Amino acid sequence: MLLRQADRRVGLTRAVAEVLRDRRDPALITHSLTDLLRQRIFGLALGYEDLNDHDTLRHDLAWQTAVERSEPLASSPTLCRLEGQADRAAAAAIHGVLIEQFIASFGKRRPEELVLDFDATDDRVHGDQEGRFFHGYYGHHCFLPLYVFCGEQLLVSYLRPSNIDAARHAWAILKLLVTRLRAAWPKVRIILRADSGFCRWRMLQWCERHGVDYIVGLARNARLEAMSAPLMETAQAVCEQNGGQKQRLFEWLRYAAATWDKERWVIAKAEYTDKGANPRYVVTTPVDHPGTLYDRVYCARGEMENRIKEQQLGLFADRTSCHYWWPNQLRLLFSSCAYVLLEAIRRIGLAGTELARAQAATIRLKLLKLGTVILRNTRRIQLLYSSAYPYQRLFAEALARLSSA
Repeated sequence: MLLRQADRRVGLTRAVAEVLRDRRDPALITHSLTDLLRQRIFGLALGYEDLNDHDTLRHDLAWQTAVERSEPLASSPTLCRLEGQADRAAAAAIHGVLIEQFIASFGKRRPEELVLDFDATDDRVHGDQEGRFFHGYYGHHCFLPLYVFCGEQLLVSYLRPSNIDAARHAWAILKLLVTRLRAAWPKVRIILRADSGFCRWRMLQWCERHGVDYIVGLARNARLEAMSAPLMETAQAVCEQNGGQKQRLFEWLRYAAATWDKERWVIAKAEYTDKGANPRYVVTTPVDHPGTLYDRVYCARGEMENRIKEQQLGLFADRTSCHYWWPNQLRLLFSSCAYVLLEAIRRIGLAGTELARAQAATIRLKLLKLGTVILRNTRRIQLLYSSAYPYQRLFAEALARLSSA
């Protein structure tokens, strides 16, 4: 019921259905595209990753109520045909919906600053899927999807083969995002944040030309280590004087690789512990205290990695077992839609509560998969929850928030 109310509140499945092309004969349709999307996306949010699960779940009265039907839902072959219709246009259209959902989440508020986190991860495959390649860093055959988050909200989940540079297509996606976000909020400050896999000088140059700030990791090399050697020596000396206690020192460097067009500001972190030196480098446009920028801005990108894990471990974003490419991209986007609904429950229904920072699996366990007695007649449907349910107050409060206009 929370998923249904969250979907009603943000209008996600209806918006996705409106942008997808339904190739079926209207005279032969039993299950509308909106119903199919709700059934599949709600299933992922509730922990059912396989289409075969729906052969039983389609008869569940609570599930039918959530989809707003009173008869059995679609079978697994019908849902499989939905995935089989996927193509490039469908993937682009759903991404457009995700971005519009993000913009709509602010309502009448105008954000002053948006930090766009870019990151890639491995999506391990075990069959002979299209686009599978062996990746030397991860050590197995996989895809290399690109994710873009702003805070906890998902903007992009773009499936890519793994035989490419980690930053491939990131520049084009950044341009599209900046164009749309500035159309909505012309004065918003946009910051690109990413690890060293996205440090490409042409991308940085584009950011500088279009007024986009960046704070991006920079891979260590002999020249950078030589430039920061005095700082590291100081950190080492202080560490040894204090019995091996970790020391961290920061300084600004002006650095340009041989292939860059100009020098840029780089934060050098000289960290020394009883296990030795641990240097780190970050290229950035905001010029502030280097330690503050590193700790409070750059290191905060680690939270995005938690969101990716939440999608892969809790919402089956890595269930890309179709043979063909575009059905796998669609599966990734269905998982993303499930994340958007759960994030809406967390942001709207659970704000300020004990589950305000809960992950998908925790929300599912405590608020979604509950035992009920269901009474259904021609006039109404009643769901009777156990009086011993420990989260009664929290469930009722979340439901009320999601139901309010």
